[in-house]
Amino acid sequence: MKKINLTISLLAVLALFMVSCNGGEKKPSATETETQTETAPAKQGQAAVVDTVSAANALQVAKSLDDFKTLVAAIEAAGIEDAVVNAGPLTVFAPVNGAFDKLPAGTLDDLLKPENKSKLAFILTNHVAPANYPEKQLKKEAEKGRKLYMASGKYLTVEVKEDGIYVGGTKILKSVKVSNGWIHVIDNVLVPAE
Repeated sequence: MKKINLTISLLAVLALFMVSCNGGEKKPSATETETQTETAPAKQGQAAVVDTVSAANALQVAKSLDDFKTLVAAIEAAGIEDAVVNAGPLTVFAPVNGAFDKLPAGTLDDLLKPENKSKLAFILTNHVAPANYPEKQLKKEAEKGRKLYMASGKYLTVEVKEDGIYVGGTKILKSVKVSNGWIHVIDNVLVPAE
C-alpha cells in the first residue's frame, strides 16, 4: 500500500512538474495567430522603449517641439530613430522646419519616398556627431582648426564669427542639453557632398 501511495505521489509530482515546465507560455489560438499576422510588426530598438522617468533624449525633445516636425518625419522615414536615441554622447545639429523649406522645390518630397530612404539617412546622419559638443567645446574645436566628424562619415567645419558659432556654414541659433548629448538648432539642412 505504501508503494502504491508513493507511486501515486510521484506521478502527481511528475504531472505538476510537466505542467509547470510548459514555461508559462500560452499557445495562441488560430484566431489569435491570424490577428497577429494581420497587424504590423511592433517597432524594435532603442527608439521603441517607453521611458517616462529619465531625462528626454534628442528624439524625444525634437518630437515635443513643433519647430522640428519635418525633422522628426524625416528621421522616421529614414528609419534612423535608434541612432538619435542612442545613449551617446552625441550632438545633433537640428534643422528647424523652415530649413527644409529652403531646399529646392520638390526635394523634400522626393527624399521622403521609400526608394530614397538610404539617401535621406545619409543626409540626416550628416547632422549627428558621435561626440559631446557643447558650445564651449565647439569654440575650442574652431580655435584649433579642427573639423567635426559626423555619423555620415563626412566632416563639418566649425567656425566662430562675430555673431556666433557656425557649423557647416550655418549658424547655431540655440543649444539644448539632452540626456544623450546636445541639440544645436540650425536653420539650414547640412546636405553633404557625395
